[in-house]
Amino acid sequence: MLRAFLRTAARAARPRTSRPAQDEEVLLDAPDDHLAPALVAAARGDSAPAAALLAGTRENAAWEHRDRYATRLAAFARSRSEWLDDWRATAPDDPDALLVAARLTVERHWDSPARTELLRQIVPAVTAAAEAAGPDPVPWRTALDTARGARAGHPEFERLWAQAVRRSPHHYGCHVAALDYLAATSPGAHRECLDFAETAAQDAPEDALVRALPLRAAFICLTTSGSDNGGGSGGLGGGAGGVHRARLDAAAERAIALSAARPAADPWPAELRNLLTYVLVRLERHQDAAEQLRLTGPYVTSFPWGRDGDRAADDPLGRFLQVRADVRAAVASARETTGSGHPRSGHGGRVRPGDH
Repeated sequence: MLRAFLRTAARAARPRTSRPAQDEEVLLDAPDDHLAPALVAAARGDSAPAAALLAGTRENAAWEHRDRYATRLAAFARSRSEWLDDWRATAPDDPDALLVAARLTVERHWDSPARTELLRQIVPAVTAAAEAAGPDPVPWRTALDTARGARAGHPEFERLWAQAVRRSPHHYGCHVAALDYLAATSPGAHRECLDFAETAAQDAPEDALVRALPLRAAFICLTTSGSDNGGGSGGLGGGAGGVHRARLDAAAERAIALSAARPAADPWPAELRNLLTYVLVRLERHQDAAEQLRLTGPYVTSFPWGRDGDRAADDPLGRFLQVRADVRAAVASARETTGSGHPRSGHGGRVRPGDH
């Protein structure tokens, strides 16, 4: 398994081209050019590149990158933690090592049948670490997730949330944690989830990742039980909780604009594009989904394909490949139906070059 990982990380770090990806080239959760060397080194027991990577994000206040890198490093440490253990032993007060270790602890407890009790026991330590991290909002994302898993009440969660947004009012990870808490503590509150997400997106700078938060809320609406919104299932199951279709389309449009502003075939916006593809398929906007698949290139992410509502999917890569094949078939069928080479978009009009 280690050799397979090293090959995947090395391939992900190679210069990318705009050549369309073949099935055998599709990569699941491929790291970007900065993370890949850190993961390869960690696999060999060397924590120095990971330490340098996270220190750089902290010094440059690159919070979105810091959040993603810390999460990916913690996920890797679940199966190979020697490098992290050595790092913590040699630098016990290093804020970057503490960040990864806290995330790792939360992820390990999350899968336990005793999740709630285990997470309640570490809430004070996780919160104290976040308070000691200065302006860094990323530890607060971990604190928010911990509070959700511990089933914290609204007053406690709101206290943590206030600390997070005080440090970074538009940090995507903290907003995702708050959105997930709202969905978990108020089942069926789809309108409230969209209200929260839309407000956060409207207040954020044009290029901020948090502008994609309504897409995440749309995913929640489409993958939890409720009355259907009139859009098709696209073979993925679930309902839209009675949310008006126009709000789901608006969330998709906002995410389409974000995707268009980012480079094609790049691992950084891959999760945004994979999630956007999922939502577009559920809304039966197959031509728009096909465009996102083109922009995604070979980069597949476990989220959302590793989830089907509240259930975990055993084969996220296979799920993606099946959906991609279905999208291509739907687009080809639409071309045949309209009798031209210009398929119709999900809104009923012909797709024009400037539509997206």
